[in-house]
Amino acid sequence: MKILVCISKTPDTTAKIAFTDNNTKFAEAGVQFILNPYDEWYALVRAIELKEADTSTILHLINVGGADADPIIRKALALGGDEAFRVNSDSRDSFYIASQIAEIAKQNNYDLIFTGKETIDYNGSSVGGMVAELLNLPYISLATKFTLAGTSCTLHREIEGGEEIDEVSLPVVVSCQKGVAEQRIPNMRGIMSARTKPLKVTEPVNADTLTSIDSFELPPPKAGVKLVPADKPEELVRLLHEEAKVF
Repeated sequence: MKILVCISKTPDTTAKIAFTDNNTKFAEAGVQFILNPYDEWYALVRAIELKEADTSTILHLINVGGADADPIIRKALALGGDEAFRVNSDSRDSFYIASQIAEIAKQNNYDLIFTGKETIDYNGSSVGGMVAELLNLPYISLATKFTLAGTSCTLHREIEGGEEIDEVSLPVVVSCQKGVAEQRIPNMRGIMSARTKPLKVTEPVNADTLTSIDSFELPPPKAGVKLVPADKPEELVRLLHEEAKVF
C-alpha cells in the first residue's frame, strides 16, 4: 500500500500576528513556524500506525511551499515518513495547492491520501476535497476514527447530535481530526535518519489561482472589564440591562 500525507507550515499558536504590504501579507519576521498540528498529530500519525501494522507500506509526504518549509518536512520525516516531496511554490490559493498535490499523486498511484482537517492559519478545510475531485476519488472529511481491513476502510465522523460511520474502498482521500490518532514526538533515531531521507524538490505545474487576498484585518481590541462591588447588585443589573443588553 502507498500512502501520501499532505503537510503544511503554519505559525505557532503563540505567535504575534501582524501584517505588511498594506495588510495583504502575513508578517513572518520573528515568527516561529511549526508543522500544522492537524497534519502532524492526526493525519501523519495515523499513516505511521498503518505503516507499523504493515511494514510493506510506503509512506510519502508532500508540501507545497518554499525552502523555508524544509525543516518542517524533516520533522515529519523524523516521525516516520519514508520520503517527501516539496513543490517549490509559495501560493496560498487552495485550488492551486490542491492541483500541485494531485499532480504528484497521479504520478505515484497512492492508495490512500491523508490531510489534516484544516490548517490553523487559514482554517480553509478545502484542499482535501479539491484533491479528491481532481483525482476523481471519494472523499471523507473530518474523520475521528479510521480502520483498514484489506482494501475496505471504515471511518467515523462526528455529526450534529451523533456519529456517522462510513465505509469506502481504496483509493480514497481522507481529512483527519482529533480522535483518529494520538500525538507523537520524534525520537533520536528518527531525527538522525530524517537527515538522509529523500526530499525531492519539484517545480509546480501550471494551474489556475482562483483566489487572491485583498486584505487582512485584526479583530478589534477587547474592551476592559468593569468590576462591580459585591454590595451593589443593582449596579450590576443596570450594566447588564443597559450596556450588555442581555435582557
